[in-house]
Amino acid sequence: MSVDNETDVVSAGVDTGSPKRPARHDSRPARTRILAILQMEKYSALWIWAGLIILFGLWVPDTFLTWSNVQIILSSQAVTAIVALGLVAPLAVGAVDLAVGSVVGFAGMLAAVLMARGDWGTVPTIVVTLALGCGIGAAMGVLVGVVRISSMIVTLAASSVLSGMIFWLSESQNVVGLTSQFLALGSGTALGLAWPFWVMLLLCIGAWLFLDHTATGRYLHATGLGQEAAKLSGVPTTRLIVLALTLSAGAASIAGLLGTARIGAGDPSFGPSYLLPAYAAVFLGSTQVRPGFFNPWGTVISVYVLATGVKGLQLAGAPVWIPEVFNGLALLAAVSLAVVRQRMAAHRTLVRMRRLVNARRPR
Repeated sequence: MSVDNETDVVSAGVDTGSPKRPARHDSRPARTRILAILQMEKYSALWIWAGLIILFGLWVPDTFLTWSNVQIILSSQAVTAIVALGLVAPLAVGAVDLAVGSVVGFAGMLAAVLMARGDWGTVPTIVVTLALGCGIGAAMGVLVGVVRISSMIVTLAASSVLSGMIFWLSESQNVVGLTSQFLALGSGTALGLAWPFWVMLLLCIGAWLFLDHTATGRYLHATGLGQEAAKLSGVPTTRLIVLALTLSAGAASIAGLLGTARIGAGDPSFGPSYLLPAYAAVFLGSTQVRPGFFNPWGTVISVYVLATGVKGLQLAGAPVWIPEVFNGLALLAAVSLAVVRQRMAAHRTLVRMRRLVNARRPR
């Protein structure tokens, strides 16, 4: 028995020869214990989601609490969730991808033009579109990782170039004439939910396995926490930056293909509108599941929390501009929460270090 345990037992008036160990009392504040029980640190968005469901279920029960509304929310937000999942990797590595919305629009328009005007089949169109999308991401990654240009500048410039390419390909008009097989990707369902939802779910599982259960995924997070320190530790930071932006563009290309299949035509205005809600979701997701880290499951949960709020307001008769305002406020709140959490973690670390130093000082 350790000296500390003997002291505790004697002070409690218990026989030291007893095999029973003294009961350990939880010294944490009551508020901290309650939050730990409710898992508010990791899953507060789930409680917010439940609150929104109850709120709109009481407010507009006839239209909100229906299976058709559930289907609409889950299926319609799958493309947004795929875009947001693609952003997890570059943000984890410390890069900002502002071109993701334009990549979505470019991939969708390229696929539409190849099928409608080039008489391409569905499979070749998908393969070429995904390859070109990943190539765009890799090119941006080289400029950021090798040439060392700011990721914000590179992706913003790429977004402008791609926007021009979209209007050049489309001739500023919708492109129709997509193949029936391609349209089935957007209109087909399984278990009552559209195919894009199941694609999103598979991508989420794959991203979770990659980021949380592989060495490369852990290196991505290490690079984001400190690129120079990671490089000194032998982490191939340059290759990881290229990989992260390639994955982001690849996911955006998948989202562009599925989104175009859902609307049934190549729309030149399709794509950029996904940028804000995707960023709002991925930053809010960094406060969930694995607080302090950009992660897939937190991102997907956040997408549907935000979508539930927007849909409920729309069904309650809110104006058509409410989604933009809602997503903008959500992004601001999510970034603020992330910053506050980071500062609190740094403060706790500093307090622990001070206590350790004070404990080791000679008295």
